[in-house]
Amino acid sequence: MNLPPEPSRHEAFFSACRSVLVRSALLFSTAGVALTLFLAPMMVREERGVMGSVGGSSDLDYTATGSINTPGTYTVRRSVLSQKPGGVCVIRDDGRQVGDC
Repeated sequence: MNLPPEPSRHEAFFSACRSVLVRSALLFSTAGVALTLFLAPMMVREERGVMGSVGGSSDLDYTATGSINTPGTYTVRRSVLSQKPGGVCVIRDDGRQVGDC
């Protein structure tokens, strides 16, 4: 019987070290991916909670766009002196005023 030669002690040691390094790299990368998948949604929820309490008010408007249905030219005005602080006045090109004017 011709058996393959036995590896030397150094070769066996380095082979064992390589397998331990590969296993530990896989373990830590898996743990990192799991933490990322778990922590990312939590951070988004926490950020929204903090953003909602800015200025002592929780009615933060997340609207990014809006529209006015009537075509034509118009002017949008807001004033800190109006009855309603968030009120908007829309002035049409024919002089009609809509909203909190």
